[in-house]
Amino acid sequence: MKILVTGGAGFIGSHLVDALVADGQRVRVLDSLDPQVHGANADWPSHANPKAEYVRGDVRDAEVARRALDGVEVVIHDAAAVGVAQSMYEIVNYVSANSLGAAVLLEEIVARGAGIQRLVVASSMSIYGEGAYLDADGKMASPGLRPEEQLEKRQWELFDSAGRLLRPIGTPETKPLQPTSVYAVSKRDHEELFLAVGNAYGIPTVALRYFNVYGSRQALSNPYTGVAAIFSSSLLNGNRPFVTEDGEQTRDFIHVSDIVRANLAALSCEAAGGRVCNVGTGRPTTIRRVAELLAERLGKKITPDVTGKFRAGDIRHCFADPSHAKRVLGFEAKVRLEDGIDEVIEFARKQKPRDLAEKANRELARRGLTR
Repeated sequence: MKILVTGGAGFIGSHLVDALVADGQRVRVLDSLDPQVHGANADWPSHANPKAEYVRGDVRDAEVARRALDGVEVVIHDAAAVGVAQSMYEIVNYVSANSLGAAVLLEEIVARGAGIQRLVVASSMSIYGEGAYLDADGKMASPGLRPEEQLEKRQWELFDSAGRLLRPIGTPETKPLQPTSVYAVSKRDHEELFLAVGNAYGIPTVALRYFNVYGSRQALSNPYTGVAAIFSSSLLNGNRPFVTEDGEQTRDFIHVSDIVRANLAALSCEAAGGRVCNVGTGRPTTIRRVAELLAERLGKKITPDVTGKFRAGDIRHCFADPSHAKRVLGFEAKVRLEDGIDEVIEFARKQKPRDLAEKANRELARRGLTR
């Protein structure tokens, strides 16, 4: 097959390209080489697989998309502007790069007629908003955002209308979507646009809802990327990782190699067409624990700066129910955070990242997004 991977020079995309090339596939990459990710005046990164074909350009450019799609049979759409916090003030940029970018690419796919045989799109756990919970009676609850007056009192957990504590559980694909950031809304657009177009034109389409991805090649100097990369950059510069609330909020951290395996499964599974699947481990980990684990493995006697502040739109708990992906794709995550984090450490030690987290935090505070 000839496969187009958009965003294929980036963190997740480049690992996926390596796996596809190793599998004997013909691979073309479309990537804009965003300076925030790849650095100013960036050329193709050193990890770019020499056996793939590369097209530099913006997915929003119809001519570029048309050229990238030439002769392609399968499209994996990973290109996106990432960063929940930044999306709340770079609204036009995120909606344009993500929502419009997906629309331009899909219109060019449709124009090609019967040439495209399968689509896989990277969605995100962020579209859930808060994860799934059980109330005190054991019934499923889907709470919205915590009220600001509650957060101002530094009461972090979620409660039902009677004031009883809700218990977080693995979030299934059936949970109603409640995106709480511009980034999340644009990733919902990704998913729904691809599924709608795929259904209308009879193209088997799979949407993979990535949870919190970590691993080598993540941009350490981008203060809006994943927390493992942001915390590593802070620690390597001798700074305390910035942790909001009380640090006990939980997420589901999945190694990039497992993300690659899920994509390969989505390409080969006939039953997956038209489906949405979580790609997570099902294991919750606190943000404080991630900071402490990284400091420990880096040999840094630095404790996280647990600020007691909150960011607008932040959620408390969200981790995957991975059972649907196991049934549909035969996929199950293999790498535990405690094992996979060493790859982040090895990668980070070889870099000279700039710690821009404090600058990003000041910008959020200036805009009233952290308080």
